[in-house]
Amino acid sequence: MLVTVDAVIFKINKNSVPELLLVKRLNPPFKGGYALPGGFPEMNELLVDAAKRELQEETGLTRVNLTQLFAFDGIDRDPRDRNISVAFWGTTTPDNATLHAGDDAEKANWFPIDSLPELAFDHALIIEMAKQKAKI
Repeated sequence: MLVTVDAVIFKINKNSVPELLLVKRLNPPFKGGYALPGGFPEMNELLVDAAKRELQEETGLTRVNLTQLFAFDGIDRDPRDRNISVAFWGTTTPDNATLHAGDDAEKANWFPIDSLPELAFDHALIIEMAKQKAKI
């Protein structure tokens, strides 16, 4: 069984549609597809710290407060193995939104929340729950 973390980050723009941070995956599964930033925690790492580290490694984004959202445990959510993801969510502003893709992300981009690409894993479900929590 695998445990991973995912980060749902909304950019709140004054007088316009909020945007969502997604990465284009560099590696299988779902290579070339879009997903939330995330990955595997280190053995000596709290889950929230793993989510912050993965967010920074894959997108360059820092200074985002993360709140635990939910544990997603769908049996077939990951084709590699049984995987439980603990998702976190947070918001940022345009002045803290410069992205630099890295690690296993080919690209990192902001997408209007009402115009998202097809998503890997069960990330559409995670995003919908985060939108409800954030009241977006």
